[in-house]
Amino acid sequence: MNDQSSGGWRAAILRHFSPASAAASRLTVVSDPDALLTEPGVVQRLAESGFALLSFEDPVAFRFAYERRFRRHWDRREPTHLVLVLRAGHGDLNRIPHDVLEEAWIGGRVLSFSLPELFPMLASAVVADLDPIHFDRLAQAVEQTRPDPLGTHATRDFVLRHVFGIAPELIKTPADLLNLLLRRHDRPSSFPPALDRHLVEHLEMQGDWPRWPLARIVSRREDFLAFLGERWSHFLLTRGGDAVHDQALPAPTIPGPLELPFDHDDVRVYVERLFTDGLLPPSTAIAPHAVEGTWYRVGVAGDHAVDGRVRLERLLDALTADLPDAVADHPTWSRFAWRWAEALSLRWRIDGDADAELTERMASLHTDIEAGFASWMQIRYAALHSLPHLPWPTTLDKVVRYLGYQRNRSATAKLALLVVDGLALDQWLVVRESLQDLVCQESQVFAWVPTLTTVSRQSIFAGEPPDFYAQSIGTTQKEPQHWARVWADQGLRGPEVDYVCQKKDEPDAAFAARVRDAAEQPHCKVLGVVVGTVDQMMHGTVTGTGGLHAAVRHWARQGHIRGLARHLLSHGFELFLTADHGNIEGVGMGKPNVGAIADERGERVHVFPHPLTREKIHQEYPDTYPWPSLGLPDDYLPLLAAGRSAFIPKGKRIVGHGGIALEEVIVPFVRLTKAS
Repeated sequence: MNDQSSGGWRAAILRHFSPASAAASRLTVVSDPDALLTEPGVVQRLAESGFALLSFEDPVAFRFAYERRFRRHWDRREPTHLVLVLRAGHGDLNRIPHDVLEEAWIGGRVLSFSLPELFPMLASAVVADLDPIHFDRLAQAVEQTRPDPLGTHATRDFVLRHVFGIAPELIKTPADLLNLLLRRHDRPSSFPPALDRHLVEHLEMQGDWPRWPLARIVSRREDFLAFLGERWSHFLLTRGGDAVHDQALPAPTIPGPLELPFDHDDVRVYVERLFTDGLLPPSTAIAPHAVEGTWYRVGVAGDHAVDGRVRLERLLDALTADLPDAVADHPTWSRFAWRWAEALSLRWRIDGDADAELTERMASLHTDIEAGFASWMQIRYAALHSLPHLPWPTTLDKVVRYLGYQRNRSATAKLALLVVDGLALDQWLVVRESLQDLVCQESQVFAWVPTLTTVSRQSIFAGEPPDFYAQSIGTTQKEPQHWARVWADQGLRGPEVDYVCQKKDEPDAAFAARVRDAAEQPHCKVLGVVVGTVDQMMHGTVTGTGGLHAAVRHWARQGHIRGLARHLLSHGFELFLTADHGNIEGVGMGKPNVGAIADERGERVHVFPHPLTREKIHQEYPDTYPWPSLGLPDDYLPLLAAGRSAFIPKGKRIVGHGGIALEEVIVPFVRLTKAS
């Protein structure tokens, strides 16, 4: 979030939510069809003024949260102001329970906000396609240019130029076009599909790019990266590189011009970063000695240890320069998490070849990362849970709503979710190496805090925050019932919905057989699968994160995830993969003597039923965070180990989870499809 969070387009909303209005009335109902109140900057300002948001989606879930989180506080005369948000137009307010709506009407607190009201000069359908992170720039452009009312086509031109800095009419050379595509895919999730199509139409109308497969490489990042990778070796040969084998390079599978201007100044900076971040594989067709001393070397495979060290050093330079701060938006931290995961994965791939200097540099950066992310989490994390489930879920409890949306728009109407318990982003990158015949459309999602299996994994299958399943928050045994209830609400019953969880110490082959049996049932339309091997390896490792990476790499090469994925895809399932939490290596700061006063005693978190007992342990161990009961039962009070510490004897090391480290909180959310 930037310093415009209190002004700009938000000002028209925030003027209705002053501290004075919070004190005057305990309830506001808002018609918000465009999800404006769920934008993180708005959420943060509302929270600072004493307002709590609650989205009205399911009547039963609403009544539960309303009675538990608000009416109970009002009965105790505690000052809590509820903003009930309905994602529908003003005419649909009758969906709100009568007693709630009547109270808001009496208090004069029934409001309505929409994009046509905020951006009246622009086509609202085009603006609605944008990620709200772009609204600040859009509002600034409207204020500066003051356009006349624009139609759909003109609004898209306006957005391309003023939000994304793209002027198609200025694309005159291959370097211009390649630079545009590299910028387009630098932040892939924030570019709407309709804007992609509009951009392609512009470029095709110019008639200058008949050989470029624009429809594929503008909208599909994986195709664009493949397009670049297939031409990189040819480029090196034209620059004097020696082929490793005396044979012609294979013809590209993606059509288009063979010659690309990789060495243009505006292109090179992006290409170097793609190799450094591991998004482009280095060429194995060119002898490294021929490009030694040039920037091309980053894209040529040579000695494993040397290449790994050089790339890791480049990554650490970039990560140090780009470390986000406590006021960054969540997409910025998400992108940073992927790059840090690449560094971790690379670090443990070269393991013994990392000298003391490199190891110390990485450890120092790691400390800075966790300190910065912890500050961000304490300030910004609460706002994430109000975000909608589209275009991608931001928190794990929104995953099932996203899946329901995908199923409703799918021709197959069969869907499977693989939840790999404990799989951190850096370990996902290891697993991904074994899925080379599958296409991975990657995003990320935030786990629930505390990042415990019973809390965070249960939120996936319940599709609700943890206070919704307060009675089962200490166990995962209710997950099948949660999963069945969620899909029953969407009209699926009985054998149409199944859930398969790997048992403790169950061999992967036996577990895979149970998954295959479930997938092959003729009536099965939705399948939830919990893969437990990584979590079991994590809790059993005695050699730290390096040992866990080695174990995950060995396990991935055996093809267990690949086999499950291929089988589910072959039986017509749309397939998604995620994790309930990640993991981090922690160093003991001491083990509190909590006896029976803690409901849960993990390595990275202790949970207490009473604030006084939690405060007592916090005073004894000041390097801890008392975490607020955000979406948690009132008597579920976590105390988190800070940084990379753990509630174990001093000096000992363990790989665990439960806290708010970057590696614990941001986990993969991936769509898997067959390669075309």
